[in-house]
This record gives sequence, C-alpha cells and structure tokens, in this order.
Amino acid sequence: MKLAIVSGASSGIGKAIALKLLKLGFRVLGISRSATIQDANYQHISVDLSREKESLELCKTLQKEEAFIVVNAAGFGKFEPHEELNAKTITEMTFLNLTSPMLLTNATLRALKKNDGYLININSIEALRASKFAGVYSATKAGLKAFGDALFEETRKSGLSITNINPDMTESAFYDDLRFKTSQKEDEKLFAEDIADAVEHILTMRKGAVVSEYTIRSLKFGISKKR
Repeated sequence: MKLAIVSGASSGIGKAIALKLLKLGFRVLGISRSATIQDANYQHISVDLSREKESLELCKTLQKEEAFIVVNAAGFGKFEPHEELNAKTITEMTFLNLTSPMLLTNATLRALKKNDGYLININSIEALRASKFAGVYSATKAGLKAFGDALFEETRKSGLSITNINPDMTESAFYDDLRFKTSQKEDEKLFAEDIADAVEHILTMRKGAVVSEYTIRSLKFGISKKR
C-alpha cells in the first residue's frame, strides 16, 4: 500500500483528508498531538509541530519513509489587532503554519519525487487576500502558498504533483478558541469533507495534468459572532 503522510490529522480538515485517503486504499501516517482515528492502516505519531525540537526529530523519522502523498494540514489562527498578539503566539503560529510544513516537505521530498507522488498544502483563502486582524495568519498562509508555487516550478522535471488548496471558512475545531465561528447555514460555510473531496479529485486526475491552485468558497458568505 502506498503511504500518505498527513499533518494535523486529529481533527478538522486534516482528519477528513486522512479518512478519505484510508477509504481510497492508502496507508496513512497521521501527525498530530493526539490520535483520534482507529484503523488497521492508520499509524499515528504524536508531535507538537509548533515546537522546533519535536519537528526536527520527526523529520529524521520521515526521511526513512517512502512517502507517496504528503498533506500539510496542521495550523491555527489567532485574529486580533497585531499589537495585542503576544510574542509566543506569533512565533508558534509562524512555526506551525509555515516552518513545519517546509521542514516536513524537506524531509520527504526525495521520496515524493522518486515515487511520482503528491504534495498538497492546505492554505487558506487568507493567502489570497488581506483581512484586518489576520496579519500573521495571512502572512503564514501566503508564505506557504509561495513555497508551494516555487517548489512546483523547481520540481517540474520530476513526476511530482504539487497543489495549494485555499479553503474558505470551514466548520471545524479551528474556531473553538476564537471570537467568531462559521455560519449555521450550510450554504454559507464549507465542511472538512469538501476539502477531502478536493484531495480525491486531485489524486484521480490524469497524472500529466496538475491543478496547482485549488480555491474552494462557500456559495454564500456567512459568519457568526460568539456571545
């Protein structure tokens, strides 16, 4: 069975993608702080990807794996006036959202190229626009998009397919600690399974064609403020 590595696999988009890949017949290695998937073809590595030491140790392990798919889905956001963010939040958000995906990609890129595999970065609609109170988050996601775009050009002589997925607001635990959340109306939000379906589409396309940019929006716009 071909190996898929998914970061942020314990919840939300990452978990939905991991479950989709299991359904498609892949062996999945999930990376997150906790394990929430039980399947004979699922292996979990407990790592806090906002920590440099843990991430570097993980990379040593991943270098030994024959990865066919790598999905960088781990991330978090904090949306406040920039002067209200503390230094710890800024450094952890930057490391988790941008540095750790680049490290994981560095550790697995030789195998991905050799196996004519797939690298999929879960970015955000915020990578494509400027929103108030999202300076750091948008910068990390725009940086990850730029990294994917540059790597696509760098590896085009290989059989590696690289895609940046930019989802709009998606119902998940991402909003648990924020002051707002997705709308309660189904046509005003995305579900994690929508992004997993996009991954399936990417994997089932003719190998000679690549959707390098995959932006998914809700049909209508909606947002709910928490009381």
